[in-house]
Amino acid sequence: MTLSVDSVRSTITTHFINGEWTDAGGATFPVYNPLDGELVSESAAGGTLEARAAVAAAAAAFPEWANLAPGARQLLFLKAADIVERRTEELVELMAVEGGASRAFSTFQIRLSAAMLRQAAGWGYLPAGDVLRSDVPGRTATVTRKPLGVVAGFTPWNGAFYLAWRTFLLPMAFGNTTVIKPSELAPRSAGLVHAEILAEAGFPPGTFNVVTHAPGAAAAIADVFFESPAVRCINFTGSDKTARILGAQAGRALKRMVLELGGFNPVIMLEDADVEESIRAVTFGAFLHQGQVCMNSRKVYVHRSLHDEFVSGLTARVEALKIGDPRDPEVIIGPLINDSAVEQIVARVKDALDRGATLVTGGKADGRLYPPTILTHVPADAMCTTGADETFGPLLVIEAFDDSEEAFRAAQNTPFGLSASVMTQDRARGLDLAARFDTGIIHINAPTMASEAALPVGGVKDSGWGRSGYYAIEDFTELRLTTMSSEPGRYPF
Repeated sequence: MTLSVDSVRSTITTHFINGEWTDAGGATFPVYNPLDGELVSESAAGGTLEARAAVAAAAAAFPEWANLAPGARQLLFLKAADIVERRTEELVELMAVEGGASRAFSTFQIRLSAAMLRQAAGWGYLPAGDVLRSDVPGRTATVTRKPLGVVAGFTPWNGAFYLAWRTFLLPMAFGNTTVIKPSELAPRSAGLVHAEILAEAGFPPGTFNVVTHAPGAAAAIADVFFESPAVRCINFTGSDKTARILGAQAGRALKRMVLELGGFNPVIMLEDADVEESIRAVTFGAFLHQGQVCMNSRKVYVHRSLHDEFVSGLTARVEALKIGDPRDPEVIIGPLINDSAVEQIVARVKDALDRGATLVTGGKADGRLYPPTILTHVPADAMCTTGADETFGPLLVIEAFDDSEEAFRAAQNTPFGLSASVMTQDRARGLDLAARFDTGIIHINAPTMASEAALPVGGVKDSGWGRSGYYAIEDFTELRLTTMSSEPGRYPF
């Protein structure tokens, strides 16, 4: 069911269950272009019936997939990677019209996705266990890893194409089968287009299933995931608020969860930082995809001796970024995803300005287009700088400091712990600060958004738990201890 982007409008997209495209009895919901509100597609509005069918299909497919020879699985992943690259132009336009992604961000996702597929292709050949020594004469003990079963995933609208791969590809690479529920804001780029790719690559029916839903209907599908004994793990990417609700359900159902949540992602620029490199890194780290990525930088702490030069240079660079229709290859800043996203940024900028902050650049919406916005002299109690709640948009706060330890303590004063950066030419100081940051990721002389498919991305504290890359083996497999005795046992009775 490969669909060209030219035919997306007025097209009804359907669920993908057990290798087949199925509707929801005719029920659909509209998907709109965030830039202009134009209808992009009608998507199947599924519910408990479709979710149960998808889980059943994944459970039935699990034994064969779990035992598939690593070479056979490898060929499937490699073929899928080739298809991703072949469909680049279509995917770029899809991400633009459905999620407002610029070409720069879309191609970034495509590169990471193809790389992840090719890396995961070889994981089946890696060592799968250990031999342990036993105190019992004649006993041999081995520890091996086995897949869990069915993993259910929630894929987000932001960075939809890549984050969807990360949600289901990692479990599948370790022998699990999957069901995903993509965001209703971007159902094709967050799941359905992946089904097209995997079907073309020849993945067995049931190994990968997609159920879409209308706004407000996610809870019913989630309930099916938590209630089904076949679902052994829930993999969620989204907000910490939603994660707390799902976590309560997981506790009652005793389900394993993997969570990739939000972040505050501070940057500390020490007095010896390379200012020009810092400007380039922060521009990318703060404003990629209009600041709508969990690892976007939200605040920069810059040494006072560099403050004015940095602010001036950063302002000039971000003001040169083209804003508009993301289908234009030169556009870097596209629309925010919906009106609520615009309202959040407008409210946070107003709150900061009302408290005495200085607006350096930006700060005025044009529909859903919101320019990169920089604030300085922001009071500590302003909503955008407390670090207590994630700001999701093109808003960056810059604060001067005199004492790097004070800046470090301020940067740590947040419930989030996803990513952070230190900009310095002193390796020892950079490593010292990095060692003390309470984050899952810390970069030295790179943006908070720095990402590679092979690296174990993930957070701590309210930014979640679990990791991507090969380290996801800890999340999507379980250990099995097997012993074999070659001598008669000695028992106390």
